[in-house]
Amino acid sequence: MKEEKSKELFEEAKKWMPGGVNSPVRAYGSVGRVPRFISSAKGSKIVDADGNEYIDYVCSWGPGILGHAYPSVIEAVQKACSDGLSFGAPTEKEVVLAKLIHELIPAMEMMRLVSSGTEAVMSAIRAARGFTGRDKIIKFKGCYHGHSDGLLVKAGSAALTTAVPDSAGVPADYTRNTLVAYYNDETSVEKLFEANKGQIAAVVIEPVAANMGVVLPKEGFLSFLRKITEDNGALLIFDEVITGFRLGTGGASGYYGIRPDLITLGKIVGGGMPIGAYGGRREIMEMVSPLGLVYQAGTLSGNPIATTAGIETLTALKNHPEIYEELEQKGKRLEEAMKETWRGKATVNRIGSLMSVFFTNEEVTDYESAVKADTKRYADYFSYMLDKGIYLAPSQFEAMFISAAHSTGDIERTCEAVSGYHF
Repeated sequence: MKEEKSKELFEEAKKWMPGGVNSPVRAYGSVGRVPRFISSAKGSKIVDADGNEYIDYVCSWGPGILGHAYPSVIEAVQKACSDGLSFGAPTEKEVVLAKLIHELIPAMEMMRLVSSGTEAVMSAIRAARGFTGRDKIIKFKGCYHGHSDGLLVKAGSAALTTAVPDSAGVPADYTRNTLVAYYNDETSVEKLFEANKGQIAAVVIEPVAANMGVVLPKEGFLSFLRKITEDNGALLIFDEVITGFRLGTGGASGYYGIRPDLITLGKIVGGGMPIGAYGGRREIMEMVSPLGLVYQAGTLSGNPIATTAGIETLTALKNHPEIYEELEQKGKRLEEAMKETWRGKATVNRIGSLMSVFFTNEEVTDYESAVKADTKRYADYFSYMLDKGIYLAPSQFEAMFISAAHSTGDIERTCEAVSGYHF
């Protein structure tokens, strides 16, 4: 498989961008290969600068649930572009998208559109603090909520310690109000509430963790979070940047039947264009400027191109609910192939079209068990699959995404490649 052009582009890119990329995982640092520079994509396939074609299971890290260059989305976006890219003023499309989101996720009674998932979560936490008058928040080790300073943290020496920055350039003062609990561990949450009575504004969680690989919530864990936040006057925030519209049109909140106070969206909600959204209970969102004292703004928020792509994508999902059953069957087939091939050597976690393989024989239920996976084995597996024309996430701790565009042939070809990887 050729990689000369990608290699040439990578060397040039490193002169102008840190590590040659605009998001760290793209550098292929953990898999030891030359990153593929993509030139085009359509349906389930992507083509790199050297002309190599791959079956794509990254799907732009989640937004591509319909597949690349979905005809109705492309047509609508092209038409919208001819009317202008951004106005910095209200448009009808913002209203249409907001009403559509509310129809699909009723818990989002009022919302604000932003430009990224990071911005959505950062803004939701600010709204939660403004509404409750409290400063502290609880997040979970292994859950990622974007790179805003207060959330880019790691746990201290114990669950009861204040978090410490996980990045240079983040002052410790920015993270002193961020407390870190353990995913799927109710006791760690209880201890934090007990030690910080009346001080916790919100608990923020990926309802299905997808940034330490895919890790599902244990039965009753999300219900426990709903109850403990209510009992303590705190808010529950579901970070659904990945799970929103991925598990169904109602997202994880609909899938699990839990109504959080606030929900954040990204990725699929923009159909491949940069967009995010946060919203929830009307009384909380009415705290946001210009109605309330919680300030948040954005020049490109709700721009007509991103809202157009979002409207078309969500409309397609709404009108074709069979997509989710088809995604379930495709995911199940891949899961079965992996489990049969690596029985006793790997763990496969899956929910619908979201999945991960961990090269460990232990069950993966939290961050501690996830990081026991053999990352060198994953790098070898990634390289093997890449050479077979299968494009996977270049990191053990990222998710595999399946799209509506993946054909039976794509799935079977992937299963065949999987069955040939032995160790």
